[in-house]
Amino acid sequence: MTRTLITSAIPYINGIKHLGNLIGSQLPADLYARYLRARGQEVLFLCATDEHGTPAELAAAKAGKPVAEYCAEMWAVQAELAKGFRLSFDHFGRSSSPQNHALTQHFAERLADQGLISEVTEQQVYSNADGRFLPDRYIEGTCPNCGYDKARGDQCENCTKQLDPTDLINPRSAVSGSTDLEVRETKHLYLRQSKMRERLSDWIDSKTDWPILTTSIAKKWLNDGDGLQDRGITRDLDWGVPVMRGDQTWPGMQGKVFYVWFDAPIEYIACAVEAVEEGKISDWERWWRTDKGADDVRYVQFMGKDNVPFHTLSFPATILGSGEPWKLVDYIKSFNYLNYDGGQFSTSQGRGVFMDQALEILPSDYWRWWLLSHAPETSDSEFTWETFQQDVNKDLADVLGNFVSRITKFCRSKFGEAVPEGGAYGDQETALIADLEKRLTTYQAHMDAIEIRKAAAELRAIWVAGNEYLQSAAPWTAFKTDPDRAAAITRFALNLIPFYAGLSAPFIPDAARAMAYAMGSDLAWPKSPAMNTLPGGHAFTVPDVLFAKIADEDREAWAAKFSGTRS
Repeated sequence: MTRTLITSAIPYINGIKHLGNLIGSQLPADLYARYLRARGQEVLFLCATDEHGTPAELAAAKAGKPVAEYCAEMWAVQAELAKGFRLSFDHFGRSSSPQNHALTQHFAERLADQGLISEVTEQQVYSNADGRFLPDRYIEGTCPNCGYDKARGDQCENCTKQLDPTDLINPRSAVSGSTDLEVRETKHLYLRQSKMRERLSDWIDSKTDWPILTTSIAKKWLNDGDGLQDRGITRDLDWGVPVMRGDQTWPGMQGKVFYVWFDAPIEYIACAVEAVEEGKISDWERWWRTDKGADDVRYVQFMGKDNVPFHTLSFPATILGSGEPWKLVDYIKSFNYLNYDGGQFSTSQGRGVFMDQALEILPSDYWRWWLLSHAPETSDSEFTWETFQQDVNKDLADVLGNFVSRITKFCRSKFGEAVPEGGAYGDQETALIADLEKRLTTYQAHMDAIEIRKAAAELRAIWVAGNEYLQSAAPWTAFKTDPDRAAAITRFALNLIPFYAGLSAPFIPDAARAMAYAMGSDLAWPKSPAMNTLPGGHAFTVPDVLFAKIADEDREAWAAKFSGTRS
């Protein structure tokens, strides 16, 4: 049986992530991991914090803490929030780990041995006010291509054009705002991606099942303008992986570290090494080395569209260029952006709802369901408090929650807290079983294809089918004239609850567990909708309300609370 390796883009360490970050990588990856495990597949689901680079240094300075201490504290915060959202990582690692240091240095040395590293003397912007070289993303100015006045020195967020800092009009330091900048000479190592262009192009062309979003971004970077460019993999910073060759400082690279975007994807591999050393898994090479058993692994990555170029080009160039038998990604599920109430979520500007704030006002299942059912797969999605309230109340409270509450309470009132015996399933039940058989097949096909919104829509339709059956069969009416018929209807409807629990668990794990527990059943993926999991006489309890409705006053209060920016 195929084993599946799943990684989600690793979140940056400089603060708590917003809901747009969550749906762009970690949450859909968790959905897929939970689904595959439920279907009996062996899964390794890895994530970590991305801890190097200037943003970490600046965030630590703002917090008044040494950068290593700051990163350790924020890792703990992000790990706890991941648990809060029920993200089922097999290991949540750190890119600052000794394992990632060693692997990053190893890859750089291998690439140099393969002739894919060059030393380049370049002109780099130095801020006299800040007393430091400024990494590309910490220089802002006006984009020469589209005129956007907050373009960064590496890329314009508005038109996505790749830039050099010296391209910017009226550049300024993003750290201090100072325009007292000068260009100084410095040396850096470059990954010669241009030499890998044809090989990368052939590899991307072979991925005919990738989402259009993924391949279109990759091919744009490969072919637009002058095509794929060599890229610097070192920076003049203190915090990061030291530029070493073997156990010696790389000649001419004293005091430099590897560029965060070179070492961050390597953490996917290092994360598995960390997991072994922490006793969470027994062997990492069977997942990552094709000469050690990884040939039967399917590797799936999840990420926002802004991360696609690095995962389709730079990281594969590192893997392929090493000349070693590392596992390459098989499928990249990329996402557009989730926008917030007419604008963009923004970590830097504190705009939108952040993970800790979300959990303070509602349990994770509310957020998981809404975010996944509105996943920005083919276009950007929009979060508004009105649609959030409407969909939560309709899907979770009125459809699923109401069904469970209605039938369990009816059974208790007429038959007691045990599945009623008597009566036999008839034409209505046979028809619904046939319908659910088709829907189960469709739902599984969407989940297999990682078509998240389609899967959510099909799951919702499965919930609705049970409600429509209950309304039509009306056991409360049948009970008056034919108690045996009412018993059969009730037994059938009660059996829908563990069926729903198993299918819903990847989306809403807490509610699924509560449903299974109340019915005294295992939480398992149903092989068929035969509706015979709970036999007559099987004891159950009426569960607490699964989903409380969101009141208008709560929605209005939250909309007002989160209309500004986070301090």
